[in-house]
Amino acid sequence: MKQEFTVWFTGLPSSGKSTLASLLQARIRDRGFSVMVLDGDEVRTWLTAGLGFSREDRDENIRRIAHLALFQNRASVITITAAISPYRGARESARQLIGRFVEVYVDCPLAVCEERDVKGLYKKARRGEVQRFTGVSDPYEPPLTPDVVVRTDRVSKEECVTRIMERIEQLGYLPAGHVRCEVILPVELVDGLGSNASALLAGVASREVRLGGAGQPVSTAEWGRIEQRLRALGYLQ
Repeated sequence: MKQEFTVWFTGLPSSGKSTLASLLQARIRDRGFSVMVLDGDEVRTWLTAGLGFSREDRDENIRRIAHLALFQNRASVITITAAISPYRGARESARQLIGRFVEVYVDCPLAVCEERDVKGLYKKARRGEVQRFTGVSDPYEPPLTPDVVVRTDRVSKEECVTRIMERIEQLGYLPAGHVRCEVILPVELVDGLGSNASALLAGVASREVRLGGAGQPVSTAEWGRIEQRLRALGYLQ
């Protein structure tokens, strides 16, 4: 099963995108998968530092984030983006580019977002000190058919993440109820078993992971038990 995909958080400033992205990253990492967050504020300090906040620049910002997410997916890294991405057209272009794409609409009333704003950007925008600020002097176009909608003003952040994980599993991007486990295989055990030997042995060994501990080499005695199982299954003569 292919596990690489992108979760794309979108919503107003201070709606909770970065918080949920960080929690989702931890949840996926706990399942044993490689995952990285591309936070919109951080990305603007290096990948898109020269861009402003015109519609054209915002679209270019999303285009670059989408391409970076795609490259990470190709390297078998699950990617989570947390950027306002206010325009539907740019988000749809990102979906078409990436393919395996989960759009999460972080739906939160503007008044609640303003109350949460620890940076005071909404107040500055309303005083005219910040121009083209999404939700105040620049539009936000909510998704029409997002893959997931979470109401951060009504539901706890843990429940929001659980709902997102359930949707990811429903889409078939992560196996429900499974944890990925990597096992270090001795070369002599793999020799002679064919091109798929590593995958086969890793799958069998994962059943014995409680013996050696996740991510730890398996002892000779433990490999003896695994070898017995392989013989019983007919993979070894």
